[in-house]
Amino acid sequence: MLLLNVVYIVVGIALVLWGADRLTEGASSLARGMRVPEIVIGLTIVAAGTSAPELFVSLMSALKGTPDMAVGNVIGSNIFNTLLIVGCSAAIAPMAIQPTTVKKDIPFAVGASMLLFMLCFDDMDSPHLWGNEISRSDGIVLLIAFLGFMFYTFQMARRDGLLPKNEEELGVTPVKEPRDFTGLWKHLSFIVIGLACLIIGGNFFVDAATYIAHRYGVRQSVIGLTIVAGGTSLPELATSVVAAYKGRSAIAIGNVIGSNVMNIVLVLGLTSVIHPLRIMGITIVDLTMMLVSAGFLWLFAFTKYFVSRREGFLLIGFFACYMAWLLYLL
Repeated sequence: MLLLNVVYIVVGIALVLWGADRLTEGASSLARGMRVPEIVIGLTIVAAGTSAPELFVSLMSALKGTPDMAVGNVIGSNIFNTLLIVGCSAAIAPMAIQPTTVKKDIPFAVGASMLLFMLCFDDMDSPHLWGNEISRSDGIVLLIAFLGFMFYTFQMARRDGLLPKNEEELGVTPVKEPRDFTGLWKHLSFIVIGLACLIIGGNFFVDAATYIAHRYGVRQSVIGLTIVAGGTSLPELATSVVAAYKGRSAIAIGNVIGSNVMNIVLVLGLTSVIHPLRIMGITIVDLTMMLVSAGFLWLFAFTKYFVSRREGFLLIGFFACYMAWLLYLL
């Protein structure tokens, strides 16, 4: 039975990752057919697409009555992204970071982590983390922060000349012409198939992980912080490591920062609005590690606008220590 559930987990991960890819590809192709600028697609569809695995796994976890796995998935993914992905990327090739990223983007990720930290302790009747919840009102606050992040991103893109201000800059004549809907049904089918795979894969993943947690006495939060978080962060790991290897460190670091912000404000925001997330197994250590890891990334990047190999190995070391702590709790 254990082997079968391990197979379900692997199949679930594969379906979720493949479904996210199909969904993103279908939505991007449809947007291009409707003459939406590439930069807009990147800032919206692709950015949300990389967080689709976390969103659907967390949502399925919440709906199935395992909120610890939903919250642990997001917190674990952010720790995984910041410590292991940035660490591995910097260890492969030192990462140069743009000053605007250090001064504006990374602080937003740190701020999102601090906001989640505070929302987990906003129950004045319970000074301890155990028993608190990320309520619907908390979810609305997170979604407002998400809208603020998107507005800020678009404003920065427009200021830097990345977004067109009118139809002429797009190369589109003001005369209304029929849109090019060639392959419309193909794009729509990708979207539908992608969503179906996300839902089915998310169900497989959560059911199998929950069974293992119950069968072997492992806390659901630990499953969420490790197996689930690692599985749903595979797209970010692959993208960032390849980008760092090719010398495109801006993509690698941007991928991590964007994913971390999306995971908190969009994934947890939307999930908690649909179903409040009661916190039972997530500890102060987990939340602190998420916040401290973002702080370390900011510190390393702020010193010389650079994350060296030595700092990359240091981040990997922090991640190994945290994993050892979780194993010790078993």
